Amino acid sequence: MLTVRQLSSWGLDYVYAGVQQARSLAHRHSPTQFDEGDPGLPAIVLLPGVYETWLFLEPVARRLNARGFRIFTVPELASNRMPVPRSAEIVGSELRRLQTDHGITEFVLVAHSKGGLIGKHLMLDLSGPPHDPQSTGAVRGMVAIATPFSGSRYARFMLSRTLRAFSPRDSVVRALLEQLQVNERIVSIYGEFDPHIPGGSALDGARNIELPINGHFRILQSELLIATVEQEVSAISRRFGDDTSEDASEDTREDAADESPER
Repeated sequence: MLTVRQLSSWGLDYVYAGVQQARSLAHRHSPTQFDEGDPGLPAIVLLPGVYETWLFLEPVARRLNARGFRIFTVPELASNRMPVPRSAEIVGSELRRLQTDHGITEFVLVAHSKGGLIGKHLMLDLSGPPHDPQSTGAVRGMVAIATPFSGSRYARFMLSRTLRAFSPRDSVVRALLEQLQVNERIVSIYGEFDPHIPGGSALDGARNIELPINGHFRILQSELLIATVEQEVSAISRRFGDDTSEDASEDTREDAADESPER
């Protein structure tokens, strides 16, 4: 039985989503004002949920950009109604474009809801040797917010095929759940009550963070959520820096060994 507070949260969640949908209709442009930042940090790629644009993630994007991260979107996702595998292909193509046009080689995905499924699918598609440019070495990690990694039992009641695809019985949802090899690169953040994902967003092998807030959409404006995303993205970025330093040190040691005189 839902509490009055949970029912109220559910209603407010829809109000927030409606406002953001209206904003999305009025502002279809990509956030070019966010693509400036520190080139020493991995770039952030925003992956919104179904029927969403990047504007749902704007509060998070503004905070991360203020901390020096360059922010990019994937315009071809449009309102994100395509099947997850096709969406993952589109995001992969956008990462390759960013590599070619901007020289960016390291990325962190920040996703909401369905965006987290797309992000995990992409990471699995790109999995390979760490220094292979087509591997997850280019995607250092993902911070996913309110993602239905195990599906939602409500999905089977939806009239839209797009929404029924989130059923726990869906073949894509099941296949993603069974594959664990990239989960350690994923941070899953979610509220204690999500009206759309009653089973929660915890993911085996990932870093799971439950926050004392309610909602599926409205949590995106929560200061606690935004601060937590910032903290986790920064942690992934620091690991990226450590890995880069270790690689540079190894190269230096190899060069020194090559140049040392034979005894």
